[in-house]
Amino acid sequence: MDLSIIIPLLNEADSLPELQEWIDRVMKSRSLSYEVIYIDDGSTDSSWEIISSLSRKRDTTNSPNPIKGIKFQANYGKSQALHAGFNQADGNVVITMDADLQDSPDEIPELYAMIAEQNYDLVSGWKKKRYDSVISKNLPSKLFNWAARKTSGVQLNDFNCGLKAYNSQVIKNIDVHGEMHRYIPVLAKNAGFTKITQKEVIHQARKYGTTKFGYERFINGFLDLITIAFISKYGKRPMHLFGSLGVIMFLIGFTTAGYVGGSKLYRMYNDIPYRLVTDNPWFYIALTTMILGTLFFIAGFLGELILRNGNQKDRYNISERI
Repeated sequence: MDLSIIIPLLNEADSLPELQEWIDRVMKSRSLSYEVIYIDDGSTDSSWEIISSLSRKRDTTNSPNPIKGIKFQANYGKSQALHAGFNQADGNVVITMDADLQDSPDEIPELYAMIAEQNYDLVSGWKKKRYDSVISKNLPSKLFNWAARKTSGVQLNDFNCGLKAYNSQVIKNIDVHGEMHRYIPVLAKNAGFTKITQKEVIHQARKYGTTKFGYERFINGFLDLITIAFISKYGKRPMHLFGSLGVIMFLIGFTTAGYVGGSKLYRMYNDIPYRLVTDNPWFYIALTTMILGTLFFIAGFLGELILRNGNQKDRYNISERI
């Protein structure tokens, strides 16, 4: 299979027939084998019925380019939908796009060529000209992307663009979970795939329905950015961070406690007026610092145990496949 097109969706029944027709029209002139994989992330409208209909129609024509579908039992989020799609994909090149018609299928051939012919590992779309609200989306998005660039070192202008192309080796070697779909380029870089670039793509105004993302996505995005910054550096060795912090804090506390005790002994020996150790605020600062240092060390130790003994389990339930 040359190409897999993965499309996560939630309540996009109105746009699906038009989207599929558009994809087929673009691919018709290309001598490529391809599959389209829809992941229904708990839709409550007729999205799944439409996907099933499109798949049956494709089967009756004996087309070599199948339409596949995965239906989630509930709404688990875009990252889980992409994870399921990546596991299902058979193409040498994988393209992800949204189902709301804001991503143009006309971009697919060039994205494919950049992976297959120019040997990039990942190509991320850049919606330079957007039709979203300036206040609610554009400005927060610019701030978010700036922070992501500074933190990750990956120089992309639009981390959150759903239109991306991947070498199949990338998607098989990264684990997308939580809400990490925004940071797939960072996950790819951390996995050793460094040939990452971007392509300016067309952004179209939404034709049907309403956006599924609110202001909370920016808060969650920044929290995930902190998480991925930690995981990328210490995810495989948590003791290096927590153990180091613990040792440093314990030594600071121990040294401070030694100074407090030694100062009292010195004053006692030289008949200089002194006060009880428990009346000195530095004693409590030292005690607190030593306790925190011990807790940090224990956290690192527990992190190492969890890392080595934790069992992975499915993060979503699939109710149906086609």
